[in-house]
Amino acid sequence: MAQTILVVDDDPVQRRLLEAAITRSGMQVVTSPGGGLALELINGPRGEQIALMLLDLVMPDMGGLEVLARLRQTNPDLPVIVLTAKGGIDSAVEAMRAGASDFLVKPASPERIAISIRNQLKIGTLSGEVTRLKKRTENRLTFDDLVAQSNEMKQVFRLGRRAAQSNIPILIEGESGAGKELIARAIQGSSERAGRPFVTVNCGAIPENLIESILFGHEKGSFTGATEKHLGKFQEADGGTLFLDEIGELRLDMQVKLLRALQEGEVDPVGSKRPVKVDVRIMSATNRDLALRVRDGHFREDLYYRLNVFPIVVPALRDRRDDIPELARHFIARFAAEENKPMSGLTPAAASLLERFSWPGNVRQLENTIFRAVVLCESETLDICDFPQIATAMGIESNMQRIAGSPDRPLANSGSSPYSTAAQHHASPYALSGTDTAGHMRKLEDVEAEMIRMAIARYDGHMSEVARRLGIGRSTLYRKLKELGLEHIDSGEPSEKLGEQARRAAG
Repeated sequence: MAQTILVVDDDPVQRRLLEAAITRSGMQVVTSPGGGLALELINGPRGEQIALMLLDLVMPDMGGLEVLARLRQTNPDLPVIVLTAKGGIDSAVEAMRAGASDFLVKPASPERIAISIRNQLKIGTLSGEVTRLKKRTENRLTFDDLVAQSNEMKQVFRLGRRAAQSNIPILIEGESGAGKELIARAIQGSSERAGRPFVTVNCGAIPENLIESILFGHEKGSFTGATEKHLGKFQEADGGTLFLDEIGELRLDMQVKLLRALQEGEVDPVGSKRPVKVDVRIMSATNRDLALRVRDGHFREDLYYRLNVFPIVVPALRDRRDDIPELARHFIARFAAEENKPMSGLTPAAASLLERFSWPGNVRQLENTIFRAVVLCESETLDICDFPQIATAMGIESNMQRIAGSPDRPLANSGSSPYSTAAQHHASPYALSGTDTAGHMRKLEDVEAEMIRMAIARYDGHMSEVARRLGIGRSTLYRKLKELGLEHIDSGEPSEKLGEQARRAAG
């Protein structure tokens, strides 16, 4: 979804010109003839959709400076670009002091307006990301900072907020990459322990001979190599939260010591003569079925019930597809700002592709996929061809031997980059498959029909170009359309005219 820009100007001609210029840049536009109506719009239900305001300084009902003053009371972070015919230094200084993000003098070129808008949106995205990272570093991340709109995640958030009101042990279950640690951090950031230590331990990544030392600490000289005292994760998390990730991988003998630490609220560092009291809230996470591991004898039953007091299940991304578009937009905005690329979002086809994919790696896989696509994309919108691995997994397959490109370019899965020129980037994002879903060879006429559809879509229905690229005459193309029942395909030409051309070619 493109970002929405609010244009506020009392001159209808200026509004139309600005709307046309911004729309050509791939962004949506909402207009207002005055400052009062603009403030009502921003403070209303549609206000969250507004990413930036383009504001005239001189208007009869309410001046731009007054609009800025009122806006900063309710929406202090909304970027505002002032656009006015009063181009003096004093006017610019006054507008910037009132909270404007940029100042443009009429008549500004469409290119200048587009650049200013993109710069302010990029600054806003980076500022939001810096704020989020700062809150995470300070262990003050809350559920309001997480990106999720699905009903499934709203239920997770409701449970998390309730859990944050006490120190009850929490077990967060879910597949790898689903966001279990973020949920744990949001619970702490919403609790009375916000701002205190949040210590993460990956129980599956600790060397077996160091588990006890890493968790409970050791005294100097307690074993070979212990050249200094080590506090251990429990003592590091004292007063805060200890997050035991992949708890199902913990060794059985360590499970006994962990159970004692949880029951007694104290730990025994290796080589220490007395236990150490700790005040730690325990949150654990697993991508395994702990109940099954208990039945199989790989996990202690008493520890399981000690940890599984307040279970929270984070659904896989494929089970909350409503979150995919919002997450994709968030990652695109973030990576586009980081990579300094003017990117407005996804094409409808690419958005549909991402929503239909199963995402076995969950949010982590989606994030890395978007990152790669943003880095390699050469246009302002991500298309299916920017996700060759996803398209291949979906059975669509990226057409690396693009019609517009070199005929000997390697396939996407050969390890070579399929991105070299803008012309190749905009080529058809599909590849022909010689087999059907059952693995049997497809009929030639089906393959031929698919090739023609691809070519028509790739060249926007320009039939002369389609015929030239396919190496056949225009009349032959129309005859094949008739034979294959493709007369009414969306080719950019009226279907009646196309059908008549196909009939004449076939006759």
